[in-house]
Amino acid sequence: MSTTYILAIDQGTSLTTTMLLAISPVKTMALLAKNSVSFTQHYPHPDWVEHDLEEVWASIMQACEATLQEARRQVGTFSVAGIGITNQRETLCVYDRKSLRPLRRAIVWQCKRSHAICEALKTEGFGATIQKKTGLLCDPYFTASKLRWVMETEPEIRSQLEAGTAIVGTMDTFILSRLTGGAVHATEPSNASRTLWMNLHTGAWDAELLQIFSVPRLDILPEIRPSAGIFGTTEKVGFLPDGIPIVGILGDQQAALAGQACFTVGQAKCTYGTGAFLLSNTGHTPIVSQHGLLTTVAWQTGAGVPLTYALEGASFIAGAAVQFIQEGMGWINEPQDTHSRADHVEAAPGLYFVPALSGLGAPWWVPQAKGAFLGLTRGTSRNQLIRATLEGICFQICDLLSAMEQDLGEKMNVLCVDGGAAKNTLLLQIQADLVGIPVERPQNLDSTALGAALFAALGLGVFTSLEEMRAIRALDRTFYPQQNEAFLHLRRQQLDGWKRAVQASIRFSQE
Repeated sequence: MSTTYILAIDQGTSLTTTMLLAISPVKTMALLAKNSVSFTQHYPHPDWVEHDLEEVWASIMQACEATLQEARRQVGTFSVAGIGITNQRETLCVYDRKSLRPLRRAIVWQCKRSHAICEALKTEGFGATIQKKTGLLCDPYFTASKLRWVMETEPEIRSQLEAGTAIVGTMDTFILSRLTGGAVHATEPSNASRTLWMNLHTGAWDAELLQIFSVPRLDILPEIRPSAGIFGTTEKVGFLPDGIPIVGILGDQQAALAGQACFTVGQAKCTYGTGAFLLSNTGHTPIVSQHGLLTTVAWQTGAGVPLTYALEGASFIAGAAVQFIQEGMGWINEPQDTHSRADHVEAAPGLYFVPALSGLGAPWWVPQAKGAFLGLTRGTSRNQLIRATLEGICFQICDLLSAMEQDLGEKMNVLCVDGGAAKNTLLLQIQADLVGIPVERPQNLDSTALGAALFAALGLGVFTSLEEMRAIRALDRTFYPQQNEAFLHLRRQQLDGWKRAVQASIRFSQE
């Protein structure tokens, strides 16, 4: 047997990262090269977020070329055996069926433009039906209301969709179409389950949901295929040879669940990216949350294999909060500055930051909520505000973890973490202290790309089971919570104050 080379494409909200990984004959995996390329965030109106799909595609091309060039310098000549894709979820892409030319900017998952549509649907009584069939809420976060907004406000694109000359999908669908030269229009269950078009129980597009959200015809939607397996092969993309199979696709948070080897029921991970996302594997049974979480598909490993489900809690702002105090407020020069600035100061229980810069996600679900600092005095320092920003990220995860434990009926004993912000040791120590359980950080924080690579290897048959992939995960450090009585008393005060701060933010948004 020889070494298998996997190219992982991680198309995120603010940048595209590509990695080339080598799987040895004895099933060990090594990272050979990695590159990231950022792209512009477009904000045409308050609470609207868009991406230029051509710029996103250019970031994929540039990152792939740089990664492959770097790998060649290390190992010489090699052939990519397969490609794995992971992507920002829920983002709506609309493009021409033949030319693959984008017909408008992508409407990003963070965008709130379809809030009024969702509220109207709930008023009309569709909220319960949508939640029962999808495991999700009728919220502008998801793809379906974004397309209905396009249908209602952009008549030229509506005509093309009705004629079938335009097609839609999430970011994985667009990337797959481009990589295959238009030969494949497909997605897979972890992405499809985030659209509000897929029935969670059948794993297929649902006719009633399509009607509710004004989808004019079924064939504009991608075909739903298993997460691991051959989707198609590269054709005429220029920066890659023809004939490379695309063999694994997962939405970014499900890919991180796989990259953290959470293959056993009850295992959970939290990814700190632009937002923060907590997922727990619930096996082949979808669990309907009673505490504001979402039921979603984790993956499907092959044709005819039952879907694996997960409970998910999403906070829309995590790393973006640090970006806000860096770029918006100018309080730090680099994200890593937060450690030295905030390590020896106190924020909660006297000072709080509610990072509702794109509304509040789970378990609150108030899309119109606004961010807020509460508890300011004339003595408040900038370093305290920075500390409050880090704590605000962590308090949200406390809420998500508490809701998940209530839904599952059991306590978590460890939290696996990853993502760019997980480099921050102060952030993770604060998180461990607030949740009261150990927080494990792996050596490879790019769990999303790793998960995509693992599913690509599964699709190629390099790995034959999920269990066989478990040994890939390597631990870097465990953060243990403080347990002394004085701190536990402080923790209770901090958590109580956080709940009051969130309620204050919600009240302000509703007045």
